[in-house]
Amino acid sequence: MNKIDTIVFDLGGVLIDWNPDYVYKTIFPNEEDRKWFYKNICTADWNEEQDAGRTLQDATEELVKKFPEHEKNIRAYYDRWKEMLGGPIHETVEILHHLKHNTDVRLYALTNWSAETFPVALQLYDFLHWFEGRVVSGEEKTRKPFPEIYQTLIARYNIVPQNAVYIDDNYRNLIPAKDLGFHIIHFQSPQQFKKELSGLLDKEV
Repeated sequence: MNKIDTIVFDLGGVLIDWNPDYVYKTIFPNEEDRKWFYKNICTADWNEEQDAGRTLQDATEELVKKFPEHEKNIRAYYDRWKEMLGGPIHETVEILHHLKHNTDVRLYALTNWSAETFPVALQLYDFLHWFEGRVVSGEEKTRKPFPEIYQTLIARYNIVPQNAVYIDDNYRNLIPAKDLGFHIIHFQSPQQFKKELSGLLDKEV
């Protein structure tokens, strides 16, 4: 196997706990009501369009126009977006810290994230500045799992996929990376991630 010289992290769900429930549990204490809202109003597909570059204002006004009776709850999505951040996933941040200070691997981030909200995360979390580079979907106007964003990462930072590992909590986003030659880890817990990464690096992390 080629020697691993590069590790690419997804951010949300791997290094940062992000969950709209932190806001909407206060709006819809009933889980079924909350699930209905996510399925029919502020859907995952709708949110991903902001990850791909649509402005928060355009996204919000489009839904308000379509569902005026839900205006208050729609506007809460981005008015209270910061409350959706649950903080760092500390065990994974510790692994990142170890990699940065105790190995010679190159570290990058590839994230689906709105260009308008990502600066908030940059201010909150110092470890986002530990990477040699970042590719943020909202800034690129495309997102995972579209192949273009992975190709942007490879070209911009001269990454050889066969020498690189990509970590993501969403398996859908791992498939294009694997097709391009990356070693992949489907993140499910810091402990499982640490074990799999140690195996790929052939040493404890």
